[in-house]
Amino acid sequence: MEQQQDLNEILRVRREKLAALREAGCDPYEITRFDRKNTSLEIKEGFDKMDGSAVSVAGRLMSKRVMGGSSFCDVADRDGRIQIYVRRDEIGEEFYKEFKKFDIGDIIGVCGTVYKTNAGEISIRADKIQLLSKSLLPLPEKFHGLKDVELRYRQRYVDLIVNPEVRDTFIARSAIIREIRAYLDSRGFLEVDTPVLNTISGGATARPFITHHNTLDIEMYLRIATELHLKRLIVGGLEKVYEMGRIFRNEGMDIRHNPEFTTIEIYEAFTDYNGMMDLTEGLISTVCEKVCGKTSITYQGEEINLAAPYKRISMIDSIKEVTGIDFNTINDDSAAAAAAKSIGMEIEGNVPRGKIISMVFEEKVEQTLIQPTFITDYPVEVSPLAKRKKDDKRLTERFEIFITRREIGNAFSELNDPIDQKQRFEEQVKARERGDEEAGMMDTDYITALEYAMPPTGGVGIGIDRLVMLLTNSYSIRDVLLFPTMKPLEK
Repeated sequence: MEQQQDLNEILRVRREKLAALREAGCDPYEITRFDRKNTSLEIKEGFDKMDGSAVSVAGRLMSKRVMGGSSFCDVADRDGRIQIYVRRDEIGEEFYKEFKKFDIGDIIGVCGTVYKTNAGEISIRADKIQLLSKSLLPLPEKFHGLKDVELRYRQRYVDLIVNPEVRDTFIARSAIIREIRAYLDSRGFLEVDTPVLNTISGGATARPFITHHNTLDIEMYLRIATELHLKRLIVGGLEKVYEMGRIFRNEGMDIRHNPEFTTIEIYEAFTDYNGMMDLTEGLISTVCEKVCGKTSITYQGEEINLAAPYKRISMIDSIKEVTGIDFNTINDDSAAAAAAKSIGMEIEGNVPRGKIISMVFEEKVEQTLIQPTFITDYPVEVSPLAKRKKDDKRLTERFEIFITRREIGNAFSELNDPIDQKQRFEEQVKARERGDEEAGMMDTDYITALEYAMPPTGGVGIGIDRLVMLLTNSYSIRDVLLFPTMKPLEK
């Protein structure tokens, strides 16, 4: 109760200060700009040349130590903090009185001279300080910091103010995205945009979000993948394309999943899934080195080596490595189910061999994949858009890349046979009619595009959020999304 009373008193005093400022004709919210010429980092890194120079900085007041006729305070901008030395004799009696009324959290502008204190701290000796915006709420450090994780996600603006490491994560995210684009652009890829709203849900196995277009009076779907539109562009002759953007899937939320997330899908004509493996490991290792300064990182206490090349192993061989079961020697559904049951798995009903192989992999192998590993040659039953392998039509030319037990990317030698593709769509439609809300729909226009002939093509999709998690040592996807989806408080 005492803490609440203290908070109520703070709120009352701050509003009284604002009222007094307005009454005096100094409403801080009426200020439209401040001529900031320098940042904290620029001053600190360039001190040898800037010592004694006039500068102007602006940011949030993070601390204040008033000592009679002189005071120190810290101002934070995007790059960090810098100390300000304020003397009554230098800024004048009236300005100093106003400065003493400033609150932690206020936005201020400072003009002054760069110098170094006797303690060796690079600082600014102020000759002018201006209040630019009034903070009516106290920063959470006042009451032991912003520690509640749920509140941090809901009030990301406060989280960014008081937790510098959070700001660093999102600055790193921006750098990662920039380096991904640079890597692809330098190799002749073209960045494109495709629709977010579609009349058909396709390109992945996922339950979509459904909305309604009033003018057309039709249901529309937020995209669950960009794949089918991008491959239309390959048909059209663009040959090397990528799109980075938001994807929406109506699914649960956990440390790896958010209903909206960011992916990049990349397609290149005249290559296959082997070419996509080369591209993927080159992209990840290069981006890691550019952003982290090295290719060996620590993720949640485990050392991860992201230097190319990465291990490549088929799904069936990876299962054999972990369990001893060789599905190459098992050719029918019932024998596959019996093999899975022998290692403790529950198989109910008539499940096809390919689906069982995928289930065994997910339950027994995924948890062992810590270092970067390409798992290749997925069963056709779980790969409706991938080209079949020539030597075993039950398998496809597909890979997923796993790092720290998580799938980071998914790739195919893209199916370009319109007859085979139509049959697989028809199988998806039947599954949907049986109640599978994640099954795809028939996309007749995409079949038409393939009938005009799509060249042999490799494609890969990489989860940007999961890659950022890896490179910033973030435990949850919510730690790398500025505004993750949250249940409304009233719920």
